[in-house]
Amino acid sequence: MSALSAYDVILAPVITEKSSMASESNQVVFKVRRDATKPEIKAAIEQLFKVKVLSVNTILRKGKTKTFRGMKGKQQDVKKAIVKLAEGDKIDVTTRI
Repeated sequence: MSALSAYDVILAPVITEKSSMASESNQVVFKVRRDATKPEIKAAIEQLFKVKVLSVNTILRKGKTKTFRGMKGKQQDVKKAIVKLAEGDKIDVTTRI
């Protein structure tokens, strides 16, 4: 996997209160492409951050229907990956990728 394709798989870190609590148990949450597989996510994380990934869990959140100023619209589907890192490895998601 080249560096460009690794950046294509991992879109952005998820920085929320819940993901900050997960970082205490050595887990990091990333927003990923919807068609990305677990092995692709694992390889991209290991290549970009030079860490050992133990497991990858994925969540696909379906887009909600919203009304804004009388116009109906639909949010996009979002796929998130929860990555468990090996003991001693760490990723600081508050800095840029």
